[in-house]
Amino acid sequence: MEVAQRIREMREIMGFSKAEMAEKTEITEDLYEQYENARIDLPFTFIHKCALAFNLSMSDLLEGRSALLSTYTVTRKGHGQDTAKEEGINIQNLAPMFKDKLAEPYYVTYKYSPELQDQPIHTTKHSGQEFDFIVSGRLKIQVGDNVEYLSEGDSIFYNSSLPHGMIAVDGRDCVFIAIVVAGGSNVQETVIRDTLIPSKTRSRKLAIDKFVETQTDENGLLTSIKFKNEDKFNFAFDVVDAISKREADKLAMIHIDKNGVERKFTFRQMKRASAQCANYFKSLGIKKGDRVMLVLKRHYQFWFSMLALHKLGAVVIPATHMLTKKDIIYRNTRASIKAIICVDDPYVTEQIKLAMPESPTVDTLIAVTDHGKPIPEGFRDWQSEWKNAPKFVRPKHVNDNEDTMLMYFTSGTSGEPKMVAHDYLYAMGHLTTGVFWHNLHEGSLHLTVADTGWGKAVWGKFYGQWFAGATVFVFDHEKFNADTLLRQIEKYKVTSFCAPPTIYRFMIREDLSKYDLSSLEYCTTAGEALNPAVFDKFYEKTGIKMMEGFGQTETTMTLGTFPWMTPKPGSMGMPNAQYDIDLLRADGTPCEDGEKGEIVVRVGDRKPIGLFKHYYRDDELTREAWHDGIYHTGDMAWRDEDGYYWFEGRIDDVIKSSGYRIGPFEVESALMTHPAVVECAITGVPDDIRGMVVKATVVLGKEWKDKAGDDLVKELQQHVKNVTAPYKYPRIVEFVDELPKTISGKIRRVEIRQKDAK
Repeated sequence: MEVAQRIREMREIMGFSKAEMAEKTEITEDLYEQYENARIDLPFTFIHKCALAFNLSMSDLLEGRSALLSTYTVTRKGHGQDTAKEEGINIQNLAPMFKDKLAEPYYVTYKYSPELQDQPIHTTKHSGQEFDFIVSGRLKIQVGDNVEYLSEGDSIFYNSSLPHGMIAVDGRDCVFIAIVVAGGSNVQETVIRDTLIPSKTRSRKLAIDKFVETQTDENGLLTSIKFKNEDKFNFAFDVVDAISKREADKLAMIHIDKNGVERKFTFRQMKRASAQCANYFKSLGIKKGDRVMLVLKRHYQFWFSMLALHKLGAVVIPATHMLTKKDIIYRNTRASIKAIICVDDPYVTEQIKLAMPESPTVDTLIAVTDHGKPIPEGFRDWQSEWKNAPKFVRPKHVNDNEDTMLMYFTSGTSGEPKMVAHDYLYAMGHLTTGVFWHNLHEGSLHLTVADTGWGKAVWGKFYGQWFAGATVFVFDHEKFNADTLLRQIEKYKVTSFCAPPTIYRFMIREDLSKYDLSSLEYCTTAGEALNPAVFDKFYEKTGIKMMEGFGQTETTMTLGTFPWMTPKPGSMGMPNAQYDIDLLRADGTPCEDGEKGEIVVRVGDRKPIGLFKHYYRDDELTREAWHDGIYHTGDMAWRDEDGYYWFEGRIDDVIKSSGYRIGPFEVESALMTHPAVVECAITGVPDDIRGMVVKATVVLGKEWKDKAGDDLVKELQQHVKNVTAPYKYPRIVEFVDELPKTISGKIRRVEIRQKDAK
């Protein structure tokens, strides 16, 4: 509160407007106002930028007074000015009241971190010189190419323009005095912070160093990624159990069930629960190669089961709880499913029971229910049985890399679901998703909004997040509500968030000033194309730029806006370095910049890690999508002169009208800039004269619903004409309460087209 008041007073003294200060501190005016009025906690970076704007030291703003002493100053034990306290490191300024200092003295505590011991020391450099004196513990310090070990009473003086860094060693914390000299002028706090606090890239190296080598260009852009130690890789053993061995009590997941009950699971608990679960499944006859369908919503047993089945070498088939009898029969017979593990939901269990007479391969049904609740007829009781399973013993041979680990039935946005088969290296392919695209680190608490029945769940709730050493946050809600979700982010201080654009559309229609979202560091989106209007509104309200990503059930993330990139609203970003991405014309030749074409993956002689194996039991469909060394995504895009890709839509969704080829997304983006439109879908309707005409299916905001009619139709049509090329405007506009979607939130345009064809 006091710091905020000082900032406001200094702004008024300097004659700066709130807009000018927002620009100087690189945030939105709305967020600046929240900071200045002390509605949310002030981050270190904001205070620092304010100090720079006012030409003050950090001490001036933190303490509210300028240093007055010029002869000497005494700082009593424990009374130094806290300058930084983060990631196991505490730094105190020992002379905050001495003015015109030639050097800055700091009392520094480095927590011992086991996972850093075998990692390269993160180094940084700055102008000037530095002197470090060891008070207690032992310090490993690197200066240039030289490494020294310093014990209690030892000291070092060095040119700080050389790359340097340090860690605590020998199993205990290290305390030392650091005196930093910067050419006779006051040392900026950021120099000290950057010098003594390792960057988050260092903290990311909990689980990834063993599996990946990266190269960057002179601008820090990731140019290549090479996977290593991939022989007989198994995510459950080589990542989750490995983290448990090194850091057993590290938090793996926070789970909030539909009743608000909170559960926390460490990596040790994940290891033990999955091992017990594996033996439970083994006792029921589930073995290597068997196909097991999981219908577990967001219940924590999904994570236990996934890991357990990986440990057995069985094939996991996640599925949505909204499947009908027909859907279940289709999946059971197409995949020869042996066992189904499901939630004890009356609808789910009834549909499964109805499917059993036509599902000859299924011999085991397991229901996850509350203790004491009767088990549906024909189902085994997970709760009473799994804890009694014998001790798990790792099989001598669990899997080869090329074995099938996971199969997904596609969401069916454009036809009957296909069976997408992934090998064991698919999990490794998501390393890029969590570590680089989500920008996660060991202190991250990450929430992805996705049902476990769809691939987006393992994109955001499983593989990549634990590669980064982050904690997964799971909110097991039955029905999406923007207010409820925002309250969870606020309550648990979620730092990283990912959701399809649909979720963001509903979030920005809330009064976000009612929620404390200050914990959020990073936001990403995928699942469908992001309308620039949604990006702009979210940024306006939160000061956070959404980073878009693109991929399919058949791939991991193939295109993305990474942390080192400036996002272009509406763009999917640039190719992920683990894939060779291109745009091709219909004749198979490469597109020029600005030219629309199909997104493809050039496979060459070796399948990239993360790309699917095939469509299970459908060689013809596999050859149709993957031939001549190229995988065809079926998605259209164009590339700008900076190398950014811009989504156009599915090839099947492109509308051909009066000789024009119209991508639905560009019309949807235009419509979304009108305040009446919450969401919309653009499809083509057959027309005798034009071949096809553009139709807009529109969901209106609640304050606009009573205005639905011819006048609003004309207004929306004119709006599109003004925003984009006039020929793209929708000749047909239909107002609906909701759009048909998959459980993962993707709009089913095929369903709209089918309805219009009747």
